[in-house]
Amino acid sequence: MHVLVLGAGVVGATTACLLARDGHDVTVVDRQPGPGLETSFANGGQIAASHAEPWASPHLLPKLARWLGRDDAPLQFRWLRLDPALWGWGARFLLNCRSAAYARNMERAVRLALYSRDRLRALRADLSLAYDARTDGIVHVYRDSASLPVAAAAAEIMTAAGLERRRVSIEEAVALEPALADAAPSLAGAFFSPGDESGDAHLFTEAMADHAKRLGARFLYGTTTRGLIRDPANPARLTGAETDAGPIEVDAVVLALGSFSPAVARTVGLRLPVYPAKGYSITLAVREGDQAPRVSITDDEQRMVFSRLGHRLRCAGTAALEGWSTSLNPTRVALTVRNATSLFPRGGDYDDPQPWCGLRPATPDSVPILGLAPRFENLWLNTGHGTMGWAMAAGSAQITADLIAGRGTAIDVSDLGAGRFHGI
Repeated sequence: MHVLVLGAGVVGATTACLLARDGHDVTVVDRQPGPGLETSFANGGQIAASHAEPWASPHLLPKLARWLGRDDAPLQFRWLRLDPALWGWGARFLLNCRSAAYARNMERAVRLALYSRDRLRALRADLSLAYDARTDGIVHVYRDSASLPVAAAAAEIMTAAGLERRRVSIEEAVALEPALADAAPSLAGAFFSPGDESGDAHLFTEAMADHAKRLGARFLYGTTTRGLIRDPANPARLTGAETDAGPIEVDAVVLALGSFSPAVARTVGLRLPVYPAKGYSITLAVREGDQAPRVSITDDEQRMVFSRLGHRLRCAGTAALEGWSTSLNPTRVALTVRNATSLFPRGGDYDDPQPWCGLRPATPDSVPILGLAPRFENLWLNTGHGTMGWAMAAGSAQITADLIAGRGTAIDVSDLGAGRFHGI
């Protein structure tokens, strides 16, 4: 079968590799000049099932009221924008803040993240992948004691779903990661997820694209997808996609364009509830004598993550829902630097932080959209991973490959499709 994969980020490139390994004729289209040059380029680096706590939660609502209008808020909503897409997404987001929805969405996300973590390990072993991987687990730290009961409740849900996430003392957290010693007096508690990992998503994406090419996949870089093409004799079937380099005729299409998936989906009347959440990162050079962490760290209250990537420290997080702009906001860059220095004052070369921002494709329930698109026979969705694209890429790619091949999937995916959203 000739399969067209739209998008060469970590999700698209991994999907292309697995499809090519199944023997399909694979073409990949991406507007960038190479793989992984958008959201996968300088993200937080965590492969963290323990980071699967949905943004939409009953605990977030009081904080949102305080954060409205603040450029330095960890989660920034631009509600006053004349943006119907944001308003529609926001209404669904608020519905998912109910306790029952929060617990349901967390179980779904943990299920996929745990499976994906296992598939990533298998790929790493099978293909001898090198991407600055670290397998030391992830430590979650909290500064406000009022956050600890909420974190403990989330840990219970995750544990029930099969994830090991246990509470540790501040002393135990510092023993796990000595670089936390500077911030220890300001910490109220910590949790540890020993099975989680970290690594450079961009290096991994390049490796997946390279392996896909060796298996015969073709990558059309610098090519923008304009829309999907329906079969005039069968509206439920696509014949391919229209690009700025001309039409591409195929047997099946995988939509893995992240935050740009909705625009392409709309060309065939499909309205995906995916909205960009702009995240920021800085990358610091780690010099001799610096006290940079080696174990990956999550500062849940500030929505920041820290990952050691060889001789670099990646500090990433926060989110701004303000449309598809990728311009850097100096206030949010400064916020990222400030959050990093408060936790790791000797973490690296703060005189030369390398700032970056990327658009995370967020769904209102923090669960990606996988599977066959409603009303279509050969359009497969693999998008909406939010902050978990790196953590869920391998599993989402394997599920997509299994579904296209007509195989059974290793985990239940019946509740991960677009059908859970009404009116799309």
